[in-house]
Amino acid sequence: MTDETVKYVLPESQIPTDWVNLLPDLPGEPLPPLHPGTLQPAGPDDLAAIFPMALIMQEVSPEAQIEIPEPVREVYKLWRPTPLFRAHRLERELDTPAHIYYKYEGVSPAGSHKPNTAVAQAYENAQAGIRRLSTETGAGQWGSALAFACSLFGLECEVFMVGSSYDQKPYRRSMMETWGATAHRSPSELTEAGRANAEHPTGSLGIAISEAVEVAASRDDTNYSLGSVLNHVCLHQTVIGQEVIAQMELAGETPDVVIGCVGGGSNFAGLAFPYVREVLRGNTRMRFLAAEPAACPTLTKGVYRYDFGDTAGLTPLMAMYTLGHDFVPPPVHAGGLRYHGDAPMLCGLVRAGLIEARAYGQNDVFASAVRFARTEGIIPGPEPAHAIRAVFEEAEAARQAGEARVILLGLSGHGHFDLAAYEAFLAGRLEDPEFSEADMEAALKRLPDAPAIA
Repeated sequence: MTDETVKYVLPESQIPTDWVNLLPDLPGEPLPPLHPGTLQPAGPDDLAAIFPMALIMQEVSPEAQIEIPEPVREVYKLWRPTPLFRAHRLERELDTPAHIYYKYEGVSPAGSHKPNTAVAQAYENAQAGIRRLSTETGAGQWGSALAFACSLFGLECEVFMVGSSYDQKPYRRSMMETWGATAHRSPSELTEAGRANAEHPTGSLGIAISEAVEVAASRDDTNYSLGSVLNHVCLHQTVIGQEVIAQMELAGETPDVVIGCVGGGSNFAGLAFPYVREVLRGNTRMRFLAAEPAACPTLTKGVYRYDFGDTAGLTPLMAMYTLGHDFVPPPVHAGGLRYHGDAPMLCGLVRAGLIEARAYGQNDVFASAVRFARTEGIIPGPEPAHAIRAVFEEAEAARQAGEARVILLGLSGHGHFDLAAYEAFLAGRLEDPEFSEADMEAALKRLPDAPAIA
């Protein structure tokens, strides 16, 4: 086995021309979002107050492929196609016969996969004549991605950043401000939703979403932009998986297992959904593994119910695994994974048994991240470090079985703004926050009185 990491690079001409829409291939009838007031299925008109019609149509489209606008593809050329690596050094470190590949999205201007959808959303809002976008961000990857995208299309950007990450990652705020955005610590005093949650100073994505939606709903010139969960966001991310399919063909291999981290689900969907479609159509067989934090184990401990996407109950209700919309997760450093729910399409696939989920503690995750950095050179973000932990388990399983299985990892971003967390880990000061079953049970008792899911 060579000691060298091998890189598979595509030319710009192979940037995908269409997004993969998995919605028409899903098993069964998709469960519709419900209007938060009437609890009836929400239609396009119900979403028009905060989203442009082009994105609403993508959200509900029955088409298997949706064309990527040429101005969006032109911006993608700033960093796409992103590289795929064969991790020979890591394979030797793990003493595994497995072949480990990772798709690296940290080469984007914002350092993660998030610009794939931020650019598409900013473009469609600008086309619709919108002047401002409001949004939330956890660890800051989404907020910085949207700030970057808004700067390209002449939009103002207002970001509500989860309090714990706002304190831990000041340079993410600096990125947003450099691109012209305004960043607020959430919960803030600027909104009714923020003031109502002042007793939760560390904040949560649910609270930040409520603040951003409130701002968008109160201004005619402002729309809301979400960085994960919704169908159109997962759709935009499928440029990742489409490139991977072409790159794995260059490598002459097909994954046995596809692994990604999950907070809201967009990174995982982007990597996996093009492959999931082939599995659903009977064209191939492989496994899919979603990794999440043990402190916020939505897929592994949540209930499958209709719930709000935000804390204040302003968004439509979605069918998903949830810990309860007002559950406030402990402040782990993987701020992008501190969300009470997950993408409905992803949750449906987990429920159907097509996707497996595992949860990992913070110290195990950072131990895996450091080991990865010392072999592959890239310091991973805390979020994809959860997926790296799962890769290590799969590599060990291959070693025990004596099989050269092919493992594909989604490395969704770098950890250059997370070095305080690495410092704490290396000094032995990194905590493993406890998941509170009691807090979850209390939050689940406050779920909305929505129709039961069979």
